[in-house]
Amino acid sequence: MKQLIVLILFFISNILLAQTTDELFVNANNLYKEGKYVDAIKLYKQLETTENVSSELYYNLANTYYKLHKVAPSIYNYEKAIQLNPLNEDAKNNLIIAKRLTLDRIEELPLTFLQRINKNLLQKFTYNTWAIFVILLSFLASVLFILYYFSYTPNKKRLFFITSTISFLLLIITLSITYSQYNQSKNKIEAIVFSEEVNVTNAPTKDANELFTLHEGTKVKVIDTVDNWNKIKLSDGKTGWIINNNIKLLNNF
Repeated sequence: MKQLIVLILFFISNILLAQTTDELFVNANNLYKEGKYVDAIKLYKQLETTENVSSELYYNLANTYYKLHKVAPSIYNYEKAIQLNPLNEDAKNNLIIAKRLTLDRIEELPLTFLQRINKNLLQKFTYNTWAIFVILLSFLASVLFILYYFSYTPNKKRLFFITSTISFLLLIITLSITYSQYNQSKNKIEAIVFSEEVNVTNAPTKDANELFTLHEGTKVKVIDTVDNWNKIKLSDGKTGWIINNNIKLLNNF
């Protein structure tokens, strides 16, 4: 009986929490429409502390920062929106616009054929989505194999054998893609420069030589950490060291 009461209370609390977060999101959106951007950000940030984060939340938060001409926060939140939903085309388009406000113009290194496939096709979905494809293909391949096993007509048996074999091959390919995307997601650490201007040096020391300068809103890849220093890499291949409080990590979800 006690367990039942606990479950009921837990269920009710989740419903109330969902209603509260929905109300906060609606109120924040209304404040944005009224041009009260600072107040809207407070509510969006309050929602961010809950477990109900979404691509739409970070997209709206980014739009609000953009209205206030906050370059780094707007780019940062557009990136987080895309992390949660790689198919969020609105966030992608607005990110392109927001990047025009940055001072750094960094040309990306040309991608190989496989890298282009990975970027333009495989990364369109998160590893969680690829995992769903794996489950669906597992179910499909199993059903087709059972139909093949219990079929007695030669034509049907041949058909189910071919389709089940194709499904198993697709399953293996999709499983490999899922594993690859998972590793890439966990091993790739990216960040946005939040300081208005920061010097990048050739070593993690204060007296190191300056290599180049970065400005707020620039996206970097973190490849190493020593004390309070991060070694970064730009999309054009340049590397260097900066103090870690100059950047904000784009943590994966």
